[in-house]
Amino acid sequence: MASQQRRPVVGIIGNESVLNETYHVQAAGLMNCHAVADVAGCLPLIVPADPRVVSVAELLESCDGFLLTGGRPNVHPSEYGEEETPAHGAFDRNRDAITLPLVRACVERGQPFLGICRGFQEVNVAMGGTLHPEIRDLPGRMNHRMPPDGTIEEKFALRHAVKLVPGGVFARLLGAEEVMTNTLHGQGIARAGSRIVIEGTAPDGTPEAIHVRDAPGFTLSVQWHPEYKAAADPVSRPLFEAFGAAARAWAARS
Repeated sequence: MASQQRRPVVGIIGNESVLNETYHVQAAGLMNCHAVADVAGCLPLIVPADPRVVSVAELLESCDGFLLTGGRPNVHPSEYGEEETPAHGAFDRNRDAITLPLVRACVERGQPFLGICRGFQEVNVAMGGTLHPEIRDLPGRMNHRMPPDGTIEEKFALRHAVKLVPGGVFARLLGAEEVMTNTLHGQGIARAGSRIVIEGTAPDGTPEAIHVRDAPGFTLSVQWHPEYKAAADPVSRPLFEAFGAAARAWAARS
């Protein structure tokens, strides 16, 4: 019997947390794993985002693409030349040490990645951009954070429109110039990094969809969480399908 064709490996960037207040773990949400496996058609591999146990070089050789997940800790402001303040929140310096050079290497190599929420922000910082520590504190901006209470369905419910650049990468992929998304973030892009193309914005002007100009590979990143019900959502599904196709193309080339 013929062997099943190997699925491309997608490294899902993990987040450190503490289980039962004592046991440190690296974890990724099952939503991300199912989106990668069921919609992108790839093998999900949770990556511990800690340079003490993995290196960027090893990850580039072991994976065909990367999912830069959301996470509660924020990119440390020193990574974009600013001082830490209480508004910047919690940090994960180990994740910074993995993801920021990983993004730059993927852009250079043409290796695909999909950025989500914190991952979206990491892509901007990796390319030289800056972040607002708290979007809702800016004049004229809405509260983009998730509701503090309610069911998971209520937290991940569609909450605002994102207007896409006509004829752009996202508009062509999604077949629309305006889509509805959820929103579960506190920070956002202040200054776009070098080569960062903003193709989607919320009604209050907050950047929501980006890619890297002239990159040889897949670099799409979104501020919302497309992993939620990715197989059924008309915006999420084409994003993950296109990402999976890019990972398969990289695996075939490699």
